[in-house]
Amino acid sequence: MTTDRLAPFHHQKYLNLETFKRDGQGVKTPVWFVVQENGAFYVYAEAGSWKVKRIRNTPRVRVAPCDMRGHVTGEWQAATAQIVSGEEEQVANRLLDRKYFLKKVFNLLAKLNRHPRAMLKIELL
Repeated sequence: MTTDRLAPFHHQKYLNLETFKRDGQGVKTPVWFVVQENGAFYVYAEAGSWKVKRIRNTPRVRVAPCDMRGHVTGEWQAATAQIVSGEEEQVANRLLDRKYFLKKVFNLLAKLNRHPRAMLKIELL
């Protein structure tokens, strides 16, 4: 994959993630993300959220850089998503914690509320 496809995402705080329902209708959500050296994006979400359920059904997604309200600031790109765990999840969590200070607060709240999280790996096609 060429780095010019990743260029619109560098120095961005939000990624618009479009997941797809069973009927093919897209659902767009602005999320925090981090880009790994291998070109993969990592995003976290509550394990029981609809976006995670949709990815379990259909790994096909689209991504685009956006602002905090979800207004797209670049081109949509086709991608695939999967749920990761283990060492890969831990590395991605550390990178997200480093990029977003508020994530550390949300991590604490999630532990107190016992809301499990899922780490999503997104790779451009």
